[in-house]
Amino acid sequence: MDEKCESCNHKSTCSTVKDPMEQQLICNLSNIKHKIAVLSGKGGVGKTTVATNLATSLAEKGYKVGLLDADIHGPNVAKMIGGEGAKLHVNPETEMIEPYTPDNIPNLKVVSISFLLPDSDQPVVWRGPLKHQAIKQFLAEVNWEELDYLIVDLPPGTGDEALSITNLIKPLDGFVIVSTPQEVALLDTRKSINFAKMVKAPVFGLIENMSGLICPHCGKLIDIFKSGKAEETAKELGVGFLGKIPLEPKVAEAGDAGKPIVTTEPESLSAKAIKEIVEKIISKVEKSKEW
Repeated sequence: MDEKCESCNHKSTCSTVKDPMEQQLICNLSNIKHKIAVLSGKGGVGKTTVATNLATSLAEKGYKVGLLDADIHGPNVAKMIGGEGAKLHVNPETEMIEPYTPDNIPNLKVVSISFLLPDSDQPVVWRGPLKHQAIKQFLAEVNWEELDYLIVDLPPGTGDEALSITNLIKPLDGFVIVSTPQEVALLDTRKSINFAKMVKAPVFGLIENMSGLICPHCGKLIDIFKSGKAEETAKELGVGFLGKIPLEPKVAEAGDAGKPIVTTEPESLSAKAIKEIVEKIISKVEKSKEW
């Protein structure tokens, strides 16, 4: 008869694993229903803004959500979620790291290396093995409890952190890939999509961010980046297209203020676009047996 693990109360291989961290990793991940990584091929496309707003929107819908900032060298999630300056602590009873929870988003748990740095100007000068170990600790030693969704914000590119996530989270439900419409961004987006195929992880779909500028004066859409190119790329490479998010000054203002646009301006075009994308992701998750 299979025995239940004392830590996670699930029938699994937990009890047969000798390494304590590996055991805790299995236990933690078994309590998380869906794991989604947000990736971009190039920096500066608004990936962290998208990841933060996706997680916040899911939490506002009543889901229990974790947001893991896996960008070790450029961690910006804390700033965008209103947690800049906050510090993580270890619960002496459980000996687990307690994640940060924003006051206005009680269903959201956030972890970032920035919560462990002495100040926001401190660089992290690490090679691959140290980054892998840090991400593993964030997955295994944080008290995530039971989650409906874990959203992982990855750094741009297909390097150490992306590989660590695909090696540590098994199975990973899939990638959400963020791009802007310019050809130079889409060149690297193609690499991200092919990376997902190489590691045999599904792609939920491609998001075209900064898809036209909403004029703050007249409200009209100005097509400055030739919007629609990301959707063409998605079709060409055989992956889904999740939607377009326009470029609005309000989005940058909200991020700088530590208040995601879906909470501060829920009726803005950007917030509505993000919420529609969230609905598509939920639908894909619920129909996961079709993958």
